[in-house]
Amino acid sequence: MKNPVLAVLSFLWDKFLIFIKLKSNGAPVTAKNDNMYYDTTLFKRGDLLEVPRTLFIHFGIYLGDNRVAHLIPDILPVLSCNKTCIQKMVTNKRLIAGVLAKVASVRMDNVQDFAYGGNIIINHMDRNVPNKALSGEEVAQRAEKLIGTTSYSLLWDNCEHFVTNCRYGTPISIQTDKVNA
Repeated sequence: MKNPVLAVLSFLWDKFLIFIKLKSNGAPVTAKNDNMYYDTTLFKRGDLLEVPRTLFIHFGIYLGDNRVAHLIPDILPVLSCNKTCIQKMVTNKRLIAGVLAKVASVRMDNVQDFAYGGNIIINHMDRNVPNKALSGEEVAQRAEKLIGTTSYSLLWDNCEHFVTNCRYGTPISIQTDKVNA
């Protein structure tokens, strides 16, 4: 049996190395009027987008016209029907409450809100997943059909499961598989 501490340290080290290695492969990010600007001409409809964070990677599906579908823990859709409030960027309090309540939303946000200032990596998982990617249009349509409130599990039903199901037809998470190994 593996030592769980070593498994976590290995997972974190792996993420750190991926972040360092792939930082230069991301979509160019520049500041434009104090906002982050992403060159969306590099994206095609149905692309799988990755944004490395400190301890994890956040995933989404590019839908075109500066829109990204992504699954994010969020408690507000359960508590309110006010679409204006729900559509505002998810705060850390909303996110943490969503994780604890095991509820999320597949949202459609602009690229800037999705990336939250991070570098975007395009279709990196294509070389890590054994299934061939579906057509870009089919991937985008699958993501669009799933927009709305859904269940959430950090280990079994997260943003990576969402994008791999849309792009490859099977929900997997390489991140959580490494932690569970």
